[in-house]
Amino acid sequence: MEALEVSTIEQLYQNQKEETLFGKWITLNDILPLFKKHEKKFTIRTIGTSEQHRAIYSFTIGNGHKKILLWSQMHGNESTGTRAIFDLFNCFTNSNEAIIQKIIKECTLVFVPILNPDGAELYTRVNANGIDLNRDAVDRVGKESKLLRNLLEEFKPSFCFNLHDQRTIFNVEGTRNTATISFLAPSEEPTRAITAGRIATMNIIVSMNALLQKMIPNFVGRYTDEFYPTATGDNFQKLGYNTILIESGHYPKDYHREKTRAYTFYSILQGLYHIATTSTFKTYKDYFLIPNNDQLFLDVIHRFTDKEDIGYQYVDEVIEQKLVSKLVKIDDLDISEKVGHNEIVFEIKK
Repeated sequence: MEALEVSTIEQLYQNQKEETLFGKWITLNDILPLFKKHEKKFTIRTIGTSEQHRAIYSFTIGNGHKKILLWSQMHGNESTGTRAIFDLFNCFTNSNEAIIQKIIKECTLVFVPILNPDGAELYTRVNANGIDLNRDAVDRVGKESKLLRNLLEEFKPSFCFNLHDQRTIFNVEGTRNTATISFLAPSEEPTRAITAGRIATMNIIVSMNALLQKMIPNFVGRYTDEFYPTATGDNFQKLGYNTILIESGHYPKDYHREKTRAYTFYSILQGLYHIATTSTFKTYKDYFLIPNNDQLFLDVIHRFTDKEDIGYQYVDEVIEQKLVSKLVKIDDLDISEKVGHNEIVFEIKK
């Protein structure tokens, strides 16, 4: 199992990072100006429109026999994967690095950078009709869900990458480290059986984790593999389209998720390279050595010497066309065992 050279990919990222995209609120209007510089290398097409008639685009590159589908911003307020995708687009457009050329030669890649442009516009998880697209894989009520399923069945990928952001509450089990990146090989049914498809998915995750352990050791977690009957990843896995879930999380003092963006980029690049260079995907047991996610953190904790501590979480919302993070008090939660990303101690002087 070949891991990429850390110094090589760090230099690649530094050279190719898409500097025009910054911050957590990324909309269709933010990415549209970037299409022109990629149109010579990628096939860019409109695969349909959202509930509010915003265009949904796919980017296709490569002509290899290994077909891979990647999508981001299924939840409109989860944009770290989108930024990492455009960093990767710059690599494909500008770089002659052997890693990149190998991926293009062996793989055909289809990306959907923003699946939920209406949710992205308003910085909401759901689509314009209040549908959580990641729980709409069976009923497919949302137009966006139908588009993704149609693309899946038309393209018939061997592997899918489902890119999400996770909350700041998560830590790596047994540590006080944030779960900066978490992976999941989704279950196909309630018993969580280790099927051939899950083994292949786990194999790729093992390769991505091996790389990240060289870069951010003990900051990588494993997302719960509880079976969700209506979830996208679980259903795609069940249909035979092996799906890798990447949850981009918090890194200390990185609320804009710029450092996490880099580790998301490295994860995707390693995953693609592993697929490009691997003929069998059967080694998987190290997947279970990745610690589970746990829920240790709150964003802010006020510690008191004379009364119960109080915990707060940031809630993001768009106010007058600016993304604002507000601290909201968390009630009905035992704070004593929690850790704050920021803690303030109020002492009563005697």
